[in-house]
This record gives sequence, structure tokens and C-alpha cells, in this order.
Amino acid sequence: MAHIPVLLGEAIRWLRIEPDGVYADCTLGSGGYAEAILERLTTGRLIAIDWDPEAIERARERLRRHGEKVRFSRASYGTLWEVLAEFGVSQIQGIVADLGVSREQLTDAGRGFSFATDGPLDMRMASDHSVTAARIVNHYGEKPLAELIYELGEERRSRRIARAIVRARPLAGTKHLADVIERAAPRTYRQRIHPATQTFQALRIAVNDELGELGKLLEQAPRLLAPGGRLVFVSFHSLEDRMVKRAFQDGARQGSLKILTKHVVRPDEEEVRNNPASRSARLRAAEAPVLQG
Repeated sequence: MAHIPVLLGEAIRWLRIEPDGVYADCTLGSGGYAEAILERLTTGRLIAIDWDPEAIERARERLRRHGEKVRFSRASYGTLWEVLAEFGVSQIQGIVADLGVSREQLTDAGRGFSFATDGPLDMRMASDHSVTAARIVNHYGEKPLAELIYELGEERRSRRIARAIVRARPLAGTKHLADVIERAAPRTYRQRIHPATQTFQALRIAVNDELGELGKLLEQAPRLLAPGGRLVFVSFHSLEDRMVKRAFQDGARQGSLKILTKHVVRPDEEEVRNNPASRSARLRAAEAPVLQG
């Protein structure tokens, strides 16, 4: 049974699919959003983007029955305008981006995203990225490492963790790193997540320059929408959500966007019960103004 992506129903509702429209799924993953969009298209097209070649191949098989309605591009979402230009598209009716890590990436120990099983300190979304988590934890100075963990992981115990990492070098794998972090910053009685979670988040964001790529996408997106076209972003931590919120607010002030979600949309109790990983998901939607006259 195919994995159902987080907030799928809400994302599709806010996208308001037009059967003859052109849409972009900027974070293809396992193809859940893409499949739901394609099922609602007749003469329309979907441009499916992911920087992970393995994700592209998995989704290509899942979406094979949709034929020429879907076009694939191995790229980062920060290059959306270039991808659209390659397909001869200047404006589209909708853009969706799920900014989380896919289940396949998390469960593949060889990718190094998770400490549930031991794996290499990699964390690259695409294998041709030059920076790995191993390079950061084994070569960054203690102060820059602490700043990275604090800023990108929002980890208050970042200095203690960075000091422990530097003293434990060289770190060989994800379990080794997680153990070092847990010893340096043990779980408190109020803490639901593993003590290493926020540090792993910070490393993944840094390795893939995720906030930089998101910033590029948010800057481009309003100009790529046709009048009445919609943006839907699903984020999983406050750094991304703040960026999306501010970009939408800036667009509203400038007249390039209309904010559709007055308050952030979260999964309901049933979805969280069926998929605990969804509990931190936040959805925001906006629309390009419809031309008057």
C-alpha cells in the first residue's frame, strides 16, 4: 500500500486543481501529491521535481499510467524557474512543496538521515552534493558547529553538544553521533523526541542548504503563477514555516499574493494517530491576484 503524504486532502483542496492546468510538485518524494494531482487532470500537465534520483525512479514507476501528463526533472526546488523554462512553460496554475524528508530516505540506513539504524554520516539529498554530515561533524570548529546546531536545529544545548562532538572525533556513523549527543544532553522528563533529533535536523539542513533553496523558491514562486494560481507549502519545523509565513506576508503587502490560510493548517487528530510523524506539519496557502478589467 502506497504511503499517504501528510495533509494530502488539505493540500489538494487548497491547490484547487483545474483539469487543464499546469502544476509543479517541487518535492516529488514517493509521488503521493503528484498522483493526487494527476488524477484530477484531463488535458493538464504536472511537472514533478526532486533532487534525489532514487525518488524520481520510484515515482516514475508509480505514475507510469499517467503517461505524458507528467514530466520529471531531477533538480532542486530552488531552480523551479529554470525547470519550467526547459519544458517551455512560463506560468502555471499551482505549486506544491512538502518540505519534509521522505519515509524512504529516513528508512534507508545508507542515506544517513536517521539514527534509528546505524549508517554513514551522509544526509545528502543528492549524491553529487560536495558537503556531507561527516565533513561537518569531523572538521568544523567547535564554535561554528555550535552556532549551526543552535540556528538550524533550534537546539538550546548546542554548545554542550558541539563540545562533545569535537572531543569524540572522528565520528564514524549515525549511531556513534547520536550516542555522543545523548550522553552530552540526556533526555529530560518533558522531552518527547530523542536528544539527537534537533542536531540531526540541523546537519541535514546545512548539508543540503535547504533554507537557501527554500528562499529561492519563495522568491520565484509569485512570478511563476498565472492569475489565480496557488501556492501550497507544507513545512515540518518552525524555521521553514517562518520563512513561508514572511514570504506570504511580503507578497500580500506588495500585491503579488493573497494569503488564503488565515491561520496555519495542521493535521487532525486522526491523521496524527495514523501517522505520528505528521504532528509537526504546518500548511500555508496563497494565491496570485486575479487580473481585473
